[in-house]
Amino acid sequence: MTTIPATTTHPDGRVELTDSSAVEDSQYYNTELAPVPTEKRTWTTYNYCALWVGMAHNIPSYTLAASLIALGMDWVQAFLTITLGNLLVLIPMLLNSHAGTKYGIPFPVFARAFYGIRGANVPALLRALIACGWFGIQTWIGGAGVHVIASKIFGDWWANASQIAGKPWTLWASFFLFWVIEIWIIWRGMETLRRFENWAAPFVIAVAVVLLVWILIKAGGFGPILSQPSKLGWGSGFWTVFFPSLMAMIAFWSTLSLNMPDFTRFGAGQRQQMLGQTLGLPTTMSFFAILSIIITSGTQVIYGEPIWDPIALSNRFDNTLVVALALFTVLVATVSVNVAANVVSPSYDFSNVAPKLISRRGGALITGVLGVVIMPWYLLESPEVYIFAWLQTYGGLLGSVAGVLIAGYWLVHRTQLNLVDLYRRDGRYWYLAGFSWQGLVATGVGMLLAVGGVYSNPGAGPFPEDGLIPFLKPLYDYSWAIGLVASLITFLVLTGPNGNRREPADRSAAAPVATP
Repeated sequence: MTTIPATTTHPDGRVELTDSSAVEDSQYYNTELAPVPTEKRTWTTYNYCALWVGMAHNIPSYTLAASLIALGMDWVQAFLTITLGNLLVLIPMLLNSHAGTKYGIPFPVFARAFYGIRGANVPALLRALIACGWFGIQTWIGGAGVHVIASKIFGDWWANASQIAGKPWTLWASFFLFWVIEIWIIWRGMETLRRFENWAAPFVIAVAVVLLVWILIKAGGFGPILSQPSKLGWGSGFWTVFFPSLMAMIAFWSTLSLNMPDFTRFGAGQRQQMLGQTLGLPTTMSFFAILSIIITSGTQVIYGEPIWDPIALSNRFDNTLVVALALFTVLVATVSVNVAANVVSPSYDFSNVAPKLISRRGGALITGVLGVVIMPWYLLESPEVYIFAWLQTYGGLLGSVAGVLIAGYWLVHRTQLNLVDLYRRDGRYWYLAGFSWQGLVATGVGMLLAVGGVYSNPGAGPFPEDGLIPFLKPLYDYSWAIGLVASLITFLVLTGPNGNRREPADRSAAAPVATP
């Protein structure tokens, strides 16, 4: 048996796997899940800021803000709700991002420390399936944009083609064309994504500002727009809508609050990723929110009704060139967020199930197929379904995972993980047959309390009006917060009297480790 030094800890605190022979024979290791070498951790503050600009400026985030107007809020109420939600979700996002930068590991490998090497597949697959839903939603939106552009070019025969499953066959063709474009970009790898985000981000901002100017001219300035009254007031009617909406705003990026290590593993340092994300997420989301709020409020003035779908709004323009530019921007924005937020993560998550069989590319293909099978067009039928059924439900589920990650990494392990053991069957994270019952039980408790009382308003969703578990119904309005707090406390309780002890530093960095 030979021994080798397995890892090195650099002066800035980042840990590097110096010799992969310590783990490369493990069935839980492949090159995509492996720690990123420090020479390849090159993402700067600008790269992270551009990543968030590209991801924040997309159609679902536009409709997220616009739908609050459609639900009866005025521009002040909608803006405050979105801004507060993004400031709150930034906290767990930065806490979980730390491990990616320090150890160079993606989210499913990070989760192994708290769920077990096998048990990590539970939160990873949950995150992956939600990403598949989002991939399908974004691809459907992009395909709709392609269909509108083609309709302007080819005329009625394309726009009013014969229908399949209640929709023109040309819309299905546009959907699958857009699907192919996205899969091609992710097939090229992370460096292609980084370059795409760098130019897509400023382009989308510029065109969004042009659309805002057009709306202001048509509506007669800010006055008529900002004077649109709230239909909810500031009484009980507003607060009844506010708290579920706030949870939905948080849920919108609760996906990335888990899997940001997939991106921060490429960071040049903690300062770069923290500053880039802090500058990128809340500022750009708030900026884009106010754009979409003003534009949607402007459509109320111009057309007599709030148009919360930007593709439907673009189709109202008379000038074909303007329509083409607006929808091309929609396509760029959609590709930008979909590839980054909804393909990168599940490609790693599916690979984590069988690292020797499923590569990152294979995981991306699985994501693409499931994104179609989920039939995303149903999730966009109304603001009620979009916000209260889709966003709020999965927000509670993912908040329950975030609570375990934060408790485990910061309070139990105190940011000290053994990098080699994250890939080894005989390491400290194997727990009981590869599962940590504490992590799984804590997550289950959080999920039960967060979404057990899920309900829908009459005729506005798939759930019973009284809630699946009626006595838990009041908790559902606070689903993400309930899930996070409940799972965090439960995990700390279940780890027992030694739960707060400091995890020994990575022993492989200080002493040789035998190769398996």
